[in-house]
Amino acid sequence: MLEQRLKTIQEHLFARGVLSIKTLVEITKSSPATVRRDLCKLESEGVVQRTHGGARLAESSSFEVAFGLRERENIEIKRAIGRAAHALLKPGGTVLMDSGTTVLQLARAVRLEPMPLTVITNGLALAQELVGVPQVTVILLGGSLRSDNLSSVGPYTEKLMAEFWCDQLFLGATAIDKSENLATLDANEASINRKMLERAKQRILLLDSGKFGHSAPYRVTGLSGITQVITDSRLATAWSKRLKLLGIGLQLVSSTQGGMA
Repeated sequence: MLEQRLKTIQEHLFARGVLSIKTLVEITKSSPATVRRDLCKLESEGVVQRTHGGARLAESSSFEVAFGLRERENIEIKRAIGRAAHALLKPGGTVLMDSGTTVLQLARAVRLEPMPLTVITNGLALAQELVGVPQVTVILLGGSLRSDNLSSVGPYTEKLMAEFWCDQLFLGATAIDKSENLATLDANEASINRKMLERAKQRILLLDSGKFGHSAPYRVTGLSGITQVITDSRLATAWSKRLKLLGIGLQLVSSTQGGMA
């Protein structure tokens, strides 16, 4: 009965737009409490959006909703990291940006303070952020869509990536494990990230300090493949020392440096 109710709610919202709780109660022949629970479930899946006293179909897909939730995690720190990365950009440069949510904050900094740049990315949300920004040329790498990260991956993406040589790469990561390996949750994502590392002169890692000391299943590279790390000031002293021993530049930021709307 639950599945049938959910299907009925979606069909009527599709046909009629916004509907009130009262109307949905009549349509499903259920109690107001049951309809509210159903709407909460559909909202958590990114299918509907709650309105005052009712609901409508969500304008974004459930994948976009999930990406948006990840994007808002540690948002002030991500903004501060994005702002610090923006200061490293060089007008006229060719810049490679991956699809991570921290790198997305760098794109937002570019939108607020544009400069002449060519930005190459496999991130759909990042490319969308830079559409129409003055002086910025965006090249979106095509390929198979990795829906949970809104990125393009696979052999076609990697083949196109091989056509470019970039001044800077700004890369995120799911984790940096105790053996100093960058890792991610998806094999295809790890593969395109390795290709990106091969095609950039300066390789800058953007991530919050909570990623250090954790693991993920797919290795991208060792820390020795990175030129510089930008993270927050909560980074453990032991990791700061390890980065220094590896000859990797380190910049620490605090959330108060974010400053972006």
